Amino acid sequence: MNHYVQRVLNDLQARNQHEPEYLQAATEMLQSLSTVMDKHPEYEQAGLLERFVEPERAILFRVPWVDDCGHVHVNRGYRVQQNSAIGPYKGGLRLHPSVNLSILKFLALEQVLKNSLTGLPIGGGKGGSDFDPKCKSDREIMAFCQSFMTELYRHIGADTDVPAGDIGTGAREIGYLFGQYKRIAGQYVGVLTGKGLTYGGSLVRKEATGYGLCYFVEQMLAAHGKNFRGQRVVISGSGNVAIYACEKAQALGAKVIAMSDSCGYIHAPDGIRLDVIKQLKEVERCRICHYVDRVPGATYHQGATNIWGVSCDIALPCATQNELGLEDAKALVAGGCYAVGEGANMPTTLDATDYLLASGVLFAPGKAANAGGVATSALEMSQNSMRLSWTFEEVDCKLKAIMQHIFRKTAKAAQDYAPSPNNYVVGANVAGFLKVADAMMAQGVC
Repeated sequence: MNHYVQRVLNDLQARNQHEPEYLQAATEMLQSLSTVMDKHPEYEQAGLLERFVEPERAILFRVPWVDDCGHVHVNRGYRVQQNSAIGPYKGGLRLHPSVNLSILKFLALEQVLKNSLTGLPIGGGKGGSDFDPKCKSDREIMAFCQSFMTELYRHIGADTDVPAGDIGTGAREIGYLFGQYKRIAGQYVGVLTGKGLTYGGSLVRKEATGYGLCYFVEQMLAAHGKNFRGQRVVISGSGNVAIYACEKAQALGAKVIAMSDSCGYIHAPDGIRLDVIKQLKEVERCRICHYVDRVPGATYHQGATNIWGVSCDIALPCATQNELGLEDAKALVAGGCYAVGEGANMPTTLDATDYLLASGVLFAPGKAANAGGVATSALEMSQNSMRLSWTFEEVDCKLKAIMQHIFRKTAKAAQDYAPSPNNYVVGANVAGFLKVADAMMAQGVC
């Protein structure tokens, strides 16, 4: 490994021992950049890596709110503004009990590379809170969102930092957040993305990450003489990313045979009925186990991670970070899986990724493969700035072109810098990094 990369990694490990998710993301990225540093010694002189991995700003604040019984609760709110070298900070707001600074720093670091890969002028950031919107009333969620935005509004803006949705933050939460920003700031601007269609939102935003994942994987398969037609696909999760990855994979001719939620998974050898999944998850908001009550021939199994034991050709992890470990990777390979596409952020552990690559599995890393969501968010920003509204077909066409462009950049960087031309993990890290690095060098030490 390049001595500069090793030194920066050692310093990070010493200073951030309590942040395992952040260290995991930084380790994967830095190891990929070793050959880049060999070719660009000027980066060491400019201290570029030290500046790249350290957030420009990390904001922590309290979020007091009152529940329906009149009890006061206090959550922690965060915004990590990682890098603005190529544009305003851009990244989602995650509302989940697991949220902490380590998780948000890992997400923000990944977001910088992901946003760079889109080719659009957006920097990287991430935020959220340990608030859990599950089982809360609409009034309680509104109370939390208004309190959260009362502090956050001073740190964001259409040309400064544009948050979006993420886990736990859907159209309802974005609406409450936007309303509070408008009330406090007195401005009607595109300061949030993922908005409703009646007030500046973009068509395809809900579908974008899942669709984009399939567009990227489709390009990866085509580069190796394969396609989705007739292939057995396993998808973890049943949120927006998983649902619309399923929809697009089926449209491309695949047979999706398994999906999951946090409690377990369903196996449908004849193919998932997406209309039933949408009814359960988008309308009734209930557990996926009820699928078997409505579709004969399907079976339900406890334990979400056990889904990787289902024999398949293509696996699309779309649930959460580190859901696919080494034993899961071994099970996939043993079951005939030859391609994995990450729909979630860092869903595969480092040792599992290494095993899949060593086993010859085609691997589409999340920072490239799931960039469709933020790409469409940036398209929403463009529509807001121009006071325009594009059709579904127009946005979908732009999204597909962006994902095809990301694959080409990733594949080219893999050929130039990776130990194997099929190592798209290195390719994505390098392609995303180089654009930001050039901008940072041009702007001096800041």
